[in-house]
Amino acid sequence: MKVLLIHNNYRTSSPSGEDNVARNEYDLLKENGISVFRYEKFNDDIDDSSLLKKVKLGVDYAWSRKTYSEVSELVRRFQPDIVHIHSLHPQISPSVYAACQHKGVPVVHTLHNYRYICPGALLLRDGKPCEACVGRWPVNALRYRCYRGSLAATASIVWMICYNRWQRTFSKLVNRYISLSKFAASRLVAGGFPGDRIEVKPNFLSSTVSVRNLRQKYAVYVGRLSDEKGVKTLLTSWKSVTCLPLKIVGDGPLRSELEHYANKSGLDAEFMGSRTQEEVLSVVGNALLQVVPSECYEGFPMVILEAYACATPVIASRIGSLVEIVPDGETGFHFEAGNPTDLASKVNVLAANTARAMQMGMRAREIFMQRYTPDQNFKMLMEIYQRAKEDFERKRSR
Repeated sequence: MKVLLIHNNYRTSSPSGEDNVARNEYDLLKENGISVFRYEKFNDDIDDSSLLKKVKLGVDYAWSRKTYSEVSELVRRFQPDIVHIHSLHPQISPSVYAACQHKGVPVVHTLHNYRYICPGALLLRDGKPCEACVGRWPVNALRYRCYRGSLAATASIVWMICYNRWQRTFSKLVNRYISLSKFAASRLVAGGFPGDRIEVKPNFLSSTVSVRNLRQKYAVYVGRLSDEKGVKTLLTSWKSVTCLPLKIVGDGPLRSELEHYANKSGLDAEFMGSRTQEEVLSVVGNALLQVVPSECYEGFPMVILEAYACATPVIASRIGSLVEIVPDGETGFHFEAGNPTDLASKVNVLAANTARAMQMGMRAREIFMQRYTPDQNFKMLMEIYQRAKEDFERKRSR
C-alpha cells in the first residue's frame, strides 16, 4: 500500500500536538512496511510582511489553486492508494480534497480540532467552552473575533467555512473523517458533518515505558500554563490538599502569576518548566497521581496516554472527551470542572489510600495495552483506510 500524508506544520515557536501525531503516524506506517510520501507546509515559511500578502493567504485558505495543482501532480507521480490529511491550516486548503478525488484516490482526514465548525478551532471563548457557532453559520465568531482577536483573521476562517459549506466540500469530497473521541465526533455531527463517515480513533504512544512499582508521594500536572487548562483551579485546590506535593511540568503565559500565587499562599508546588518527553515520563512514572484540570474541550491529551503507559492514575475534569478517556472510579476520578473543593477532595482520597491509587494505575496500564499501543493503532488505521476505499468505490460506481 502507498499513502500520501498531507500536513501543515505549526510554527516552531508554537509547537502543537498535531505535529507530533502526524510524525508518529508517518513513522508508524513506515515501520509497518507502508510506502509513505509527505506533502507538508511549514508556518515558519509564511510571508505575511504586507497587508496584501496576509489577504492573499486568507483568500487562498478557502480554495487554493496552487495547492490543488501541487497535490494533483504529487498524486499523479506517487499514485497513492490513500491520501491521509492531518491539518490544512492555513497554507493548504480543502482544494486538495478535490485534487485527490479527481485523480481517483480516496481521502481520509483526521480532525484534530473543531476548525471547520468553529473559527477559533477549540470551541472555546474567554477560557470557557463555547458552541455559539455549532450548527449555524459562524457569524458569532466575527462578533467575538475568535481567531487571534482579529476581525480580519477571523473573517478569513469564516470565509473558508462558508465557501466550502456552500460547495458541499466537507460532505462530498472526504471518504472518512477521523475523530479522536466520541465526544468530539458528536460535536462535529452537531456542526453538520456526516456521522456515517466519522471514525473514532484515539492517539497512541510510541514510547516504551517501564512501570515502576515504588512511587514517590507527589502529584503531577503536565501541560500548558494557561486559563483554559484549569491551572488556577489546580493551585487553589492545593490549599486544601494535605501532605501531597505538586510538581508542575510545562510553561505558558500564566507561569509568573502562578508562581507568585503559590509562594504567597505557601503551597507545596514545584514549577519544573518545559521538559523532554523522557523527563516527563520519568516524573509521571514516579508520581502517585496525575491531575488534568482542563476547563475546555480537550481533543485527546497525550499527557493521559503518558500517565496510562506509566500506570499512573488520573484525576480529570468532568468535561468533554475527558469523561470517556478516564473512566470514573476505574483509572482515576472525575471532579467538577472549575471546582477546587471537589478537586481537592478527590486528590485527598487517593493520597490517603496509596493501594487504591496503585490499583487504578494498573488498570490504566491494562487499558493502555488494549487500546493505545502502536500495534492497536495501526490495525485501526488500516481498517479505516479500507472503509474509505470501499466508500470511494461505491460513489464512483454510482
